[in-house]
Amino acid sequence: MATVNMQQGYVAVLWVLAVLGMEATALGECELTRLLQDKLQYEMRLQYMKHYFPINYTVQVQYEEVLRPSNITRLRNGTVSEVALRYLWFHVSSQAVLRIHEVLPEKHPSWKYTQELYQLFDALGKEYSKYRQSDVEAVVADLVKLIHSAGVESRKKAVRPKALLDNCLKVMRMLYGAPCQWEST
Repeated sequence: MATVNMQQGYVAVLWVLAVLGMEATALGECELTRLLQDKLQYEMRLQYMKHYFPINYTVQVQYEEVLRPSNITRLRNGTVSEVALRYLWFHVSSQAVLRIHEVLPEKHPSWKYTQELYQLFDALGKEYSKYRQSDVEAVVADLVKLIHSAGVESRKKAVRPKALLDNCLKVMRMLYGAPCQWEST
């Protein structure tokens, strides 16, 4: 009987550790981000976001729509939760894909690729629909509001489409690699 209670205790401890390790990363998030990772392979980003665009082509984005690994590190050091960082990554990255998609005519070779990326982000958005801006740290909520504020005069930045997707992938790997138990690639 003591062995059964001890095993139940271990199971409970392992369950708590698993929940804390995942820190609210839903299985759906892991599956969808894995699909995004597959779509964002280097060869695909190079072909669709560089080779199919004119040399030195840039997209105008808000300054806040460029999310780099260093931004994530700075926010982590400022004690922003991983859940809030993933929420921010989702909004920044989906907006970046939308910005790229908006400049493409339907017959452009990259149009279908960006459409597929956008559909994956749309599905991921359903996972994030349970979060409200009031549920995340104020700094993240303010950034998300700013990103989605149409017509607000903010600093604009010219960024290459491939660079936007490169940052999207790097940050996604930082935020989802451990919780989703991805192998380092």
